[in-house]
Amino acid sequence: MDFDFPLRKIIHVDMDAFYASVEQHDNPELKGKPIAVGGGSKRGVVSAASYEARKFGVRSAMAGYIARKNCPDLIFVKPRFDRYKEVSQQVRSIFFEYTDLVEPLSLDEAYLDVTENKKGNPSATLVAKEIRQKILDVTGLTASAGISINKFIAKVASDYNKPNGQKTVNPEEVIQFLENLDIRKFYGVGKVTAEKMYKLGIFTGIDLKQKSIEFLDGHFGKSGKYYYYVVRGIHNSEVKPHRTPKSVGAERTFSENLSSEIFMLEKLENIANELERRLKKSKIAGKTITLKIKYSDFTLQTRSKTLPYYIADKELILETAKELLYQSILENSVRLLGISLANLNTEKKETKEQDESVSVQLKFDF
Repeated sequence: MDFDFPLRKIIHVDMDAFYASVEQHDNPELKGKPIAVGGGSKRGVVSAASYEARKFGVRSAMAGYIARKNCPDLIFVKPRFDRYKEVSQQVRSIFFEYTDLVEPLSLDEAYLDVTENKKGNPSATLVAKEIRQKILDVTGLTASAGISINKFIAKVASDYNKPNGQKTVNPEEVIQFLENLDIRKFYGVGKVTAEKMYKLGIFTGIDLKQKSIEFLDGHFGKSGKYYYYVVRGIHNSEVKPHRTPKSVGAERTFSENLSSEIFMLEKLENIANELERRLKKSKIAGKTITLKIKYSDFTLQTRSKTLPYYIADKELILETAKELLYQSILENSVRLLGISLANLNTEKKETKEQDESVSVQLKFDF
């Protein structure tokens, strides 16, 4: 089968339980034990969990007290972000030994385009294996990898043989791989979207593939087009070494729940100050302000407003955030507030897909 778009050799590298693994590596007494990076208090939240803890259902973003309830022997460790950044830089340096086309997604994962690489190795599978071994030798930590023709499939594949494994989806295997894929495994399909797809009779890739682009647009808006193409193996996004942020934000979790908007105004001002600092540091402005509200029962609500002009000034940000706060009545007491700015002046218009492209034969060494 031919693909009517350029084929690349993309690796997605994902460190295994990164924060927790760093802690277990630096403190051998923690090895083999269920640990959580974060706070175990009533207000604490789990930032990361070791694989031993995950067996008990402990997950990132889980409330600390729930995590401890699930796993009574859970050991909480305070996060050391400076240390995580240090190890992340070591890992990133290894990536650059192979290619300059490295797109970090976070401290613990990145895309690499090794179509043409510094080692001259035609096999992306062998390059991934070599990179993972070097990460282990340098940091003492394991990583998993996914290898395929585009970022989407590589990302999905990296989860298949975790921890400390890798999976290659060769060009001739792409279509069958995607058709058999559980819809929950599709990158970009969250819990809510998956439930919506189930109700529409979409359980696997082949179910998704049978839906027209009009049907998907009608039910999923802008995401419909994305789903239509990725299930066909089409995802032309290049690995971007200098990843442009789509939004900039700041948020605060409070030691005590706030029950009135009046008590939140001072908090919002502090958040707006921090957001302005980040915007000025990055020389960024935006048009869309979003107020994030997390209630005491952990339900999340967002309220947004798009202005006709770019802003980065804390006064304008705060003014709009206040307007959004009073937009409707609070549903409960509030444990977290956040403000973010999107629709940034750094964004570039996406290149329109070409109607005609060169057919590429599947003679590609993976």
